[in-house]
Amino acid sequence: MGDDARGGGGGGATAEPLLKRARYRPNCPGCRVDRRKEEREGLPVTELCCMWLVTICSSLPIQYVFPFLYFMIRDLNIAKEEEDIGFYAGFVGASYMLGRALTSVIWGVVADKYGRKPVLLITLFSVIIFNTLFGLSSSYWMALTTRGLLGLLSGMLGPMKAYASEVCRKEHSHLALSLMSSSRGIGLIVGPAIGGYLAQPADKYPGIFSVNSIFGRFPYFLPCLCISLLAIAAVIACFWLPETLHKHTEDTMLNSSTEAVEEPCSDLNAEQSGSGCLSLFTNWPLMSTITVYCIFSLQDMAYAEVFSLWAVSDRKYGGLSFSSQDVGLLLLIYQILIYPLVANSIDPITLVRAIALLTIPLLSSYPFMPALSGSILQLALNCASFLKNSFSVTTMTVFNILMNDAVSQDLRASANGLSVTLMSIFKTIAPAVAGVIFSWAQRRQTAPFLPGDHLVFFMLNVFTVIGLMLTFRPFYARNGTSNH
Repeated sequence: MGDDARGGGGGGATAEPLLKRARYRPNCPGCRVDRRKEEREGLPVTELCCMWLVTICSSLPIQYVFPFLYFMIRDLNIAKEEEDIGFYAGFVGASYMLGRALTSVIWGVVADKYGRKPVLLITLFSVIIFNTLFGLSSSYWMALTTRGLLGLLSGMLGPMKAYASEVCRKEHSHLALSLMSSSRGIGLIVGPAIGGYLAQPADKYPGIFSVNSIFGRFPYFLPCLCISLLAIAAVIACFWLPETLHKHTEDTMLNSSTEAVEEPCSDLNAEQSGSGCLSLFTNWPLMSTITVYCIFSLQDMAYAEVFSLWAVSDRKYGGLSFSSQDVGLLLLIYQILIYPLVANSIDPITLVRAIALLTIPLLSSYPFMPALSGSILQLALNCASFLKNSFSVTTMTVFNILMNDAVSQDLRASANGLSVTLMSIFKTIAPAVAGVIFSWAQRRQTAPFLPGDHLVFFMLNVFTVIGLMLTFRPFYARNGTSNH
């Protein structure tokens, strides 16, 4: 065994002798996960299933409010005129992202220092508490505050991206990230469906829910309660999730050399490990990827806000006069199984460019849909929703993979925390600005240039074009592949 410990002369060094040289610590959770990965070549199915559930629970609260937010703001009597509802709804939609923007980097640092699992549990407990309180909101300011506090304590996204690549062997890390992105995408789609079908249950299902019950007095409590109950199940599932952070400092240099063999990223990694979190800002492949990701995230969040407000607003303002249940059905149309097939045959950034080009005519078609009716309208909206949601999740998956490939393991949670912070800032701006523009657009139905909702979807396309332009040189750089 001594030869093995020294072994691997030339280019044949393996991970196992390096792990032995790194003095495996049985009490270190990160070492136990590394040993398990060396001994087990297959997928960690249990961990991936639990991770899938936890990720869905963290993403459900983000957009489940949009199908009923218009009606909730109306019932809270904060808007003096119907045209002002979108204005106030935008700030409720933005409050969650503002809270997350303020703390995501902090949660990433906490996850890199104390572990990924504590951050996951804090996020899930915040969902259980503040999501429930949001459903019991009796005033606009209570709704605004509880959404903001939920965002402040939602620190899971960055650490979970790091966790997904650490719990699997290197050859399975992209599959784990794709699974996490798809589960998050499913949460972003199923969430609005939950909100659409379960809001105002006393009106929709009077045979089951009484007007005098808690669900009649608080018509938006039921979808919040269901998500909180699912979060309780996710807390239980966390018992099967191992901690992946190495919690010993004596062998830092040896562990770094082990990771260099297991996960070779680029020549920048050694510099990143030495200079800490500040090196993230000088890692241009990472920062350029985050910037483009933020632009597309802004467009995506603004679209979610605009679509929900547009679908439920009156036809005299260019909307569709749908109920919250109709919006939930449309947003439920989703399919992500096509991503692995496409991603294996197309360069990732080329895939993002193609999606951006296809998004422009898709969004341009929305203002013409109110001219349709009946089954033709349903078919057109179902197809458009399917395409837009597939585009969004595919883009999100690509950027998650590119960001994780741009940094070493010891900075991965911090890098993802940074990306979540910047993305959340953009997503904070998106619903607030979208709500203001939507309210303005409803007042200019007869304008000669971009009347009504044409203005709203035109602005969405402006950000699509900006994001597309930023995927080209000299702005965008690929880690180790600068020629792309």
